[in-house]
Amino acid sequence: MGAGRRLMPLSWSAFLLIGWAGLLVPSLARQVEARFGVDDAALGVLYLVSSVAYAGASFGGAFLTGRFGRRRVLGVAAVLVVVALALQATAGSWALFLLAAPVYGLGAGAIDGGLNGLTLAVATSGRARALNVLHLFFSIGAFASPFIVGRLVSAGLAWQAILAGTAVLAAPIGLAFALMAMPSGRLADASAPRAPSAPTAPTTGAGAGPGRRGLLLLGFAITCYVAGEVGVSDWLVRFLARADLDTSTLALSGFWAGLALGRLVSAVVADRLPHAAFAAAAAVASGLAIVVAVVSPTLELSIVAFAIAGFASGPIFPLIVAIGGDLYPRRLTQTAGALTGFGVIGGTIYPPLVGLMSASVGLGIGLVGAAALSIAAGGAVLLAARIGRS
Repeated sequence: MGAGRRLMPLSWSAFLLIGWAGLLVPSLARQVEARFGVDDAALGVLYLVSSVAYAGASFGGAFLTGRFGRRRVLGVAAVLVVVALALQATAGSWALFLLAAPVYGLGAGAIDGGLNGLTLAVATSGRARALNVLHLFFSIGAFASPFIVGRLVSAGLAWQAILAGTAVLAAPIGLAFALMAMPSGRLADASAPRAPSAPTAPTTGAGAGPGRRGLLLLGFAITCYVAGEVGVSDWLVRFLARADLDTSTLALSGFWAGLALGRLVSAVVADRLPHAAFAAAAAVASGLAIVVAVVSPTLELSIVAFAIAGFASGPIFPLIVAIGGDLYPRRLTQTAGALTGFGVIGGTIYPPLVGLMSASVGLGIGLVGAAALSIAAGGAVLLAARIGRS
């Protein structure tokens, strides 16, 4: 765990960065559209190309790590994030601003998948705790971003300065990735011993393991979960259009504050509970809270319900990755990268569909769909755990 004590603070800093940066454009949607003269459809295209690149890097980054090692992949990924943010801060046209989106997606996706795999590698026990703490920092960044950005812009700060400042702060993280020693993640360097699992986690038993069925079910679960989470996060400010900018961004911050608090609590209790049952219960609770937020007759109740949905959502992603590590202990990098990539697929496909639903049957229906996806994720996790025990 000595490596973990050195590496985890750097991983936390990187997750704080991508949590913050990932919410910048959604928080600045009104300003970006006004600056470049584009509409919601154009912004949806930006979300789409960024998410496609994010998913590709999550999948591809795991394989590149297997060949070239973590330091190179994570170092290059951080450079891509810096370049993308700098381009968006200085873009004079929508085309250039849009071009930076997939560059950001490639960098952030490789960091996301790579650090999930690194955490599985250094936390051979207590994986749920370690992953919840890692994702806690993502949630803190995502919580802080709309809250701080909304108030800075309202106070008169140019929104481009926020993007530029984030690029400057991201640069030292990339340098640290390039210089710090860490488990290589290269397949040629993989060691034979099997890492011990947490005693309460689903295990593969003494046989050959769950094969691909367990991974596919976990992939489906994390796809559904992230689809619902990102669907709510990307469209919450628009759903609360009747509120002013400060109030709507406060509601989005409340959703992510709930996520952060949920992950903090889960870091304490998750390894004492069956991972799959905990994740499934959280997914169902999140779905029900989203429904309450959509049908609420008052703005105040809706904001509170979104925060509760965030709290329930918090443990789900880290727990699914932890279950994957327990089921496939010899393929930690590839499992973490695949699950991260599956999740980004959900975040790529569903938010644009919410926009289409908004134009036809209403934005509220799209958010109810996010609730249904969260509940479906819970069912898939339970099925994957059953396969792991067989």
